[in-house]
Amino acid sequence: MAEGPIFSVRVGAGAGGIAGVTEAAVRAEAMGFDQVWTGNDLFGGPGVASMAAMLAATERIKVGSGVLDPVSIHPVQLAQLASGFQELSGGRFILGLGAGSDVFFRRAGIAAPRPVPRTRTAVVAIRALTDGRSPAGLPGAGEGWHESAHIESPRPVPIYVGAMGPKMLEMAGRHADGVLPLCLPPRQVFDAMEQIGRGAKAAGRTVADLDIAACVWCSLDEDRDRARRVLARFIARYSGSLSADALAAHGLDPEEFARTQALVDDGRLDEATEAVLSSPSMLTLGIVGGAHDVLEQCEELLAAGARHISFGPPLGPDPGHAMGIFGERVLPRLRATP
Repeated sequence: MAEGPIFSVRVGAGAGGIAGVTEAAVRAEAMGFDQVWTGNDLFGGPGVASMAAMLAATERIKVGSGVLDPVSIHPVQLAQLASGFQELSGGRFILGLGAGSDVFFRRAGIAAPRPVPRTRTAVVAIRALTDGRSPAGLPGAGEGWHESAHIESPRPVPIYVGAMGPKMLEMAGRHADGVLPLCLPPRQVFDAMEQIGRGAKAAGRTVADLDIAACVWCSLDEDRDRARRVLARFIARYSGSLSADALAAHGLDPEEFARTQALVDDGRLDEATEAVLSSPSMLTLGIVGGAHDVLEQCEELLAAGARHISFGPPLGPDPGHAMGIFGERVLPRLRATP
């Protein structure tokens, strides 16, 4: 674990193709971020190819897969990829794993086991393989492994788990090196820490032994109204995909989100955006505003015990400009925060 706080940025795998994602990674490194993450969703951008390009184009920053799934890519292949990326980068790769999307699996004609078990067995098996061991007979690694199941040129890799539900969070606390909980609103990270802590305790460790990233949505621009509108539009698009229970637990109105989703479904995205802007609470799902606003909200998270803040889309009206503001005016101040 790093002594000071960790700051990372998440870049969409389809943001300008491989060249655009790679350019974002180079810029993130120049702006002082510690980590940069990109995904590999089925039917999405070429995430694995982007990760290789990002690692080859950078020198210091850690590059993470946010996230790969063990269904469309077998755990053996994930272990091979992770070891290869470690060799390519001199140990700067982080393997982010997640259950994957059952919606996408069905679209591809893939029948997948239940999310938590399939992710857990992958974590256990991949850790053994990248450490140069066979998963055969290893508790939690699943059945069917042979004693000869070894990969060539294994290299240990930190394994993080992308998680939202309580069972996945607890599993991550037991088995992972880090956790990537999507925190909507940002203060949800503290609920996630409690759930991760239960799993960590069962494994004889604490949350301090893990890198837990508060993965937040952020829209940064000195024109606060522009920043708010970009985030509002983003929230409108995803308003029906959020857990009603999680919203209610944080004082948000699930009915308000359902009404907004209905507008989106009717093709009335502009009206849905206005509904978010006029709401007294919906914009609290993310961090929004100019440098001062973002600093204030992040300082509150750090003061309350967060040790890693991961900034994700939409980032702002101009994501490249937003990253520059982060590097010049936000991250230096946050790193100086006691």
